[in-house]
Amino acid sequence: MNRLTGRPERSLEMKTKHVPMRRCIGCMTSKPKQVLLRLVACEGRPEIDPGGKANGRGVYLCRDVSCFDKARKKRALSKGLAIEGLIEDDWEELRAAFARYLEE
Repeated sequence: MNRLTGRPERSLEMKTKHVPMRRCIGCMTSKPKQVLLRLVACEGRPEIDPGGKANGRGVYLCRDVSCFDKARKKRALSKGLAIEGLIEDDWEELRAAFARYLEE
């Protein structure tokens, strides 16, 4: 307690910076936001959002094709992005784009 102001003394320790956490919809593990890749629903179509700042409803996935496949199998991508009515070719195209992005 400070004798003059009556307030508690401030600690001189450095504060740790808050790390935002997000959950992968494929494997359901929580990881730092920067480690995951965001997919976003833009005009009714799913797209990869590498910057993580695009407008629209988004979901997060690990940077692993197996997590994409798990999310697709349990329909977490459709539910999370609120997209219905996409045909199998659309999902295969998105999976190929996801794999290409991971190779870069």
